[in-house]
Order: sequence, then C-alpha cells, then structure tokens
Amino acid sequence: MSLETALRIASATNPLRQRLRTLSLAEKLAEAEAFIRQFYVENNLGIEARDARLCEVRTALESFNHYEHTTEELAFGARVAWRNHARCIGRLFWKSLVVVDRREVTDPAEIAACCAEHLLSARGVSAGDSGASPTSGGSGGIRSTITIFAPVRGDRMPAHIESRQLVQYAGYLAEDGSILGDPASIEATRMAIELGWNPPAQRSRFDVLPLQVCDEHGQRHLFEYPDGVVQEALMEHPTQPAFASLGLRWYTVPAVSSMVLSIGGIEYPCAPFNGFYMASEIASRNFADVSRYDQLRAVAEVLAIDTTRPLWKDRVLTELNEVVLYSFKKVGATILDHHTASEQFMEFFQKERSAGREPSAEWSWIVPPQAAAACPVYHLAMEDRHMVPNYYGSAATDGAKLGLQGVREASDALDARDALNQLDPALHEPGAAARASDHHARSSDVTASDVSRCPFARGLGLLAGRFSTKGFLAKKLSKPFHHPTSLNSL
Repeated sequence: MSLETALRIASATNPLRQRLRTLSLAEKLAEAEAFIRQFYVENNLGIEARDARLCEVRTALESFNHYEHTTEELAFGARVAWRNHARCIGRLFWKSLVVVDRREVTDPAEIAACCAEHLLSARGVSAGDSGASPTSGGSGGIRSTITIFAPVRGDRMPAHIESRQLVQYAGYLAEDGSILGDPASIEATRMAIELGWNPPAQRSRFDVLPLQVCDEHGQRHLFEYPDGVVQEALMEHPTQPAFASLGLRWYTVPAVSSMVLSIGGIEYPCAPFNGFYMASEIASRNFADVSRYDQLRAVAEVLAIDTTRPLWKDRVLTELNEVVLYSFKKVGATILDHHTASEQFMEFFQKERSAGREPSAEWSWIVPPQAAAACPVYHLAMEDRHMVPNYYGSAATDGAKLGLQGVREASDALDARDALNQLDPALHEPGAAARASDHHARSSDVTASDVSRCPFARGLGLLAGRFSTKGFLAKKLSKPFHHPTSLNSL
C-alpha cells in the first residue's frame, strides 16, 4: 500500500471527517456564491467589488477546492450562522457577537491557551487577572463570543476540540453502578483518565474536566485550566439558607466546543462559542433531569416541600429557577429567566420578518422546559429552514439537511429584494419588508402541521384554508414586544 493510499484511508476513517458535510465542487460554489452575495447586500457594498470577489472565490475553488474568507467575511459569517441556528432562543443580539480570529493557531497547547483566554474575555476579565477567585465576576456581564481556528483545507483535518463544551463536570461511574458527578460526562471522564488525567484525591460532583484537543495527526492532548479561568456560581436560595447545604454549583459561561461552523461552503470544525444561560437550562434540566443530577427530591427535602402533593415537582422547579437566577446575579454573571428569553425571541422573530427574512426555528428546542404554555413562543409556528451559514454537530444528524434549500431560499430572497428595491421605492419605507414577507406567507400553502411541533399551531392548521399560521403570526406580531433591558445588551 502506498503512503498516499494509506493517508486517504486514514482521512476517510477519521472521526472528524465522518462528522463533516461532504460537498461537491458545485455545492461549494453554490454556497460560496450565495454567501458572498449576502455579505455584499447586507453590508451595502458595491456591485463591482462583489463581482470581483465572486471571481476570486470561483477561481480559488476551481483550482484548490478551497478559498480563504477575509476577516470581515469571517465575522459576518459567524454572526449570520448564529442568526440562522434554529435551536437557539437567544438570537436577538446576534449582531453583537464578538468574533476572535485565530485561524493561524494550530498547536494544541496554543488552542487550549486561546480557549482559556476565551473564557476570561467572555466575562470581561483580562488574562493578567486570571488569578482572581473562581466565583468573582468580570466587568459586569457575559459577552457572546466565538473563537475561530483553522478550517478544513483539502483532505487534511485541522486540530479540533473533542470536549463537548469548554467546561464540563466529570462523571465517575463506580463498580456498583452508582455515579458521582454528571452522568452526561461518564465517557468523557473515562477517556480523560485513560489519557492520563489524575482526578482530585477527594473526588466531588463538580470536578472540572480537562480540555481535550485532537491535533491534525489524530493525537489527543489534555489541558487543565489554571485557577481563576472557570467561574462558578455557588447555589444559594434568596431566603432559605439551608439550601446551601446541598453543595450545588454551576459554571457561568456555557461555551459549546464540538460543533462545526459552516460559512459559504467552508467548514470550521474548531470554533468554540458562548452565549449565556437561561436559568431553566440549569435548574429544570441539569439539576432536575433523572439522567443528570436528579436533585428534585433532595431540594424538596431541604425546602420542606410536601412530596405527597401532586404538584410538588412544579414547586421545586420554580424554587430551583429562583436559586439559579439569584446565585448567578450574586457573582455578576449574565443570566435570563425563561419568560424574558421568550419575549426576546419574539422580538428577534419580528425584527427578522421586518427585514424581509423568514426566521428559522425548531419548536422543541426553542420552547423552555419550564412554564412552557405561559411563554409566548409556545404558541408560535416554527420551521427549521436549514439555512447556511450555520452550526451543526454532525452531517449524520443536524447537519444532514443544511445547504441547498437554505441556499436557494437565500438566493431567491436576495434576487427579490434587489428587484423590488429597483421597481418600488416604497419598499424603503419602514415596515415594507415585513408587509412583503407577510404577503408571501399568506400566499403559501404550507400549514402549521408542516412547520411546527406545537399542538396549538397544529390545531390552527385544521381551520379553514383562508389563512395560514404565518398570516396569523404576522397579525400577532404587529405590535413590538417590550421587555426590560438585559445585561446582554452590550
């Protein structure tokens, strides 16, 4: 077997390669052209400059099956990917995403150092202040941030992060089947120990795992964060001091590190990014799920909540949400309750439609796990439009449908926008894009059952065909939603 053949086989069986979308040259060209056009239109740049850039991109792709994004294109692409991501409720502030370009960094140790810097800067702490207390705050809030490392170029896989998030708690599986820590991290913990990690002598439920980075040759490396890099909030109840005896805590910066960023046909498999928490993610899922920390009965006991009553779990979940909100605010970390997050998503939805864009959303991910029916998003018909740029975990799952449908829709929208702007000056008036979008929605034959998992929205689809749920939505959103200013409004 020749070396070239061996390298091809190794590349084909590479776990990262198997997660990536496989794009033909024609598909790459289509996505690249759509992205470049979108970049120039949304930034109000000239047609001549756009056409020159398109020529450069086509030539590079046809010659090398790759092209390099400019710094401005990279930042725009990362922000639009967040705007397009159907599973995120917190997209109202997509334009404020801080984009850190680290494409030149390929060494695993340097990648780990950049990730530590990311965790600090996201909360407004400089690297020189990393010796601060792990529960101390930064400059007054968490900034949504992404650090982007090298893309895939040809058949060579770049270094990437295998850890699911930059910060994870260990999960220790004992011989008797009991688990200490986070059950979601059992395999990651086993792998870390196998690679040489030495857990603390006194193991706990909240031991921070080392960051696992895989280099371009497939070799795994572990890196532990210095003290002060990971900020945690110790869980306290605002009026019940006994709650602290449970010893619960959680990290304040949720930074996803295992997803692929796809921009204009180019894949960036190492692009950790963070937003900030919605309290119910921690209180109603991480602490409450039976498959996670399973703390409902423990909390009920310490707060003297009667577990023989049918709604005891609801009371406990509400108290847990109060605890998480109070504890995060005590250390100065940005966090939202699920009602505010839902109102912000409705505002995002309206702003997108006012801009002439149909938002992409997946109902089962957007609707909060707590008090769902009391949140406005519960009654919202949603459709995952699979648009690019975007983020995905694997081509076999959420990345499977990304691309062509979204590219066609984006191209059609840009063509229509250009044509309408030239033909009708009235479209420059406020709200014109929303009216055009609503007219398109009313003429659509797509029903709620096609686009939403929401029982309420599916019921609307059974009504007379004189209006679609999108027409109903346009009426519902005719008045802007008001909500208190969030700490994330930076």
